[in-house]
Amino acid sequence: MKKTAILNARLSHCIATLGHTDGLTLCDAGLPIPHDIERIDLALTPNIPTFLDCLNAILSEMFVERVLLAQEIKLKNPQILTALLARLTELEQQQGNQIPVEYVSHEAFKQATKHSKAIVRSGECSPYANIILYSGVPF
Repeated sequence: MKKTAILNARLSHCIATLGHTDGLTLCDAGLPIPHDIERIDLALTPNIPTFLDCLNAILSEMFVERVLLAQEIKLKNPQILTALLARLTELEQQQGNQIPVEYVSHEAFKQATKHSKAIVRSGECSPYANIILYSGVPF
């Protein structure tokens, strides 16, 4: 049995095969997922698992270079945004790099998901709890 954090085989494989600048989207339960993008559905019931639980698991195994968020999160979900930005600050210290955060409209965000290697669906039921994590290299 795998010893590291992520036990979900599809998610573990996806992270292990990310290349430099590849995008991995983590979304709430309601974000539309394009049919031609790999869907890794972790949602079980409303808010299980949460967006932040999924984010923490992914960040334990992924080196992140930059992130993309919908600007609407600032007004519609400041609690998730605050926790997310605090976690990214911790990650910067762990990784030894700065992680730029870019904000775009929700419509532009949805278009950007079409270029992700995969989209991971959480059970989160709060608005705009979505992020695209872009893979970096730890050297």
